[in-house]
Amino acid sequence: MALDRILDDLACYLEHQLDEGITRIEVAPARGAAAGPDDPAATRAALARIADDVAACRQCALHGARPRTVPGQGSPTPEILFVGEAPGAEEDRAGLAFVGAAGQLLTRMIEAMGLTREEVFIANIVKCRPPGNRPPLPDETQACLPYLKAQIGRLRPKVIVALGASAVKALLDPAEGITRLRGRWHRCEGIDVMPTFHPAYLLRTPSAKQDAWEDLKAVLTRLGRQPPPRSR
Repeated sequence: MALDRILDDLACYLEHQLDEGITRIEVAPARGAAAGPDDPAATRAALARIADDVAACRQCALHGARPRTVPGQGSPTPEILFVGEAPGAEEDRAGLAFVGAAGQLLTRMIEAMGLTREEVFIANIVKCRPPGNRPPLPDETQACLPYLKAQIGRLRPKVIVALGASAVKALLDPAEGITRLRGRWHRCEGIDVMPTFHPAYLLRTPSAKQDAWEDLKAVLTRLGRQPPPRSR
């Protein structure tokens, strides 16, 4: 229901503000019609504020060497949110999520689903590049996770696709590994989550691509969609 969604957005926003040490919020008088949570312009503005918070963040050591932050990008009204691990070298330079070799494969995966990158939202658990592209440390993940949860609270996608072990661990904190979890539905922040392999892993292990495609087809089924016919 619309009220439930508004309350979820408000709770996520307040949690994010508390994590930032903000305990008092000034509320200005409304002028004209208020923008609802489904208003793309309002969502873009909210995402821009989160990106500004990310750019100013000093909550972990990763901020010391970053040339820029990578908050994520895409549609303000996505059905699907793709969540990866952390920016790599190409993402670090561009300030955009998933633009390197793994990002190019993710683009092809999205297009195989009959969508474009502009129709989904793409982000990472951690918004700054770890040295040497290593996995994020637990304290780095915990420092950055409120930003992602604030984005989830604003975007309210129908499905989250968790790409790889780090994203699955941060969103679901499971006892099992990605190999056993993939292909099975889970829940995070009241939203369906499909764990699958990270595109970087698929580049190293092409034999896993069919499993990842089955996961993405399950996402389409959950959304009432069908993949487009493959060109011969």
